[in-house]
Amino acid sequence: MPDPVVVLVGGWEHQCCGPAVEIGDVVEYGVVPADGARRFDEVRHDTVRTQTIRGRVVELYAVGVGGRVAIERVPSGSALCGSDEDDDGHLEARWTGQPIAVEWDADEEFEVVVDPYGKPRRQ
Repeated sequence: MPDPVVVLVGGWEHQCCGPAVEIGDVVEYGVVPADGARRFDEVRHDTVRTQTIRGRVVELYAVGVGGRVAIERVPSGSALCGSDEDDDGHLEARWTGQPIAVEWDADEEFEVVVDPYGKPRRQ
């Protein structure tokens, strides 16, 4: 069984039309290789995907200036831009649910850790 893979999500493509993502969701991303064998960049528009990754989300991180922070969910792109009436786009700490603020280097960036077989992980 392969190890989980990391899909980097964010920037203008996520802001444009990226969906909200929560731990336990089954997702499908069009991707290109990033900086390692198990890391990929999500692509939606201008770049041709080299493969598709489908599986269950097992971890989520916001990647800011101070490093990675475990979070409960990745807000949709429209929520992050402030144009979603039903979602304020705030981030919550993974285990406490407390609102957190992340200082971004540029655009928002998230790591979505995907189990490619889509099986729930035992705790």
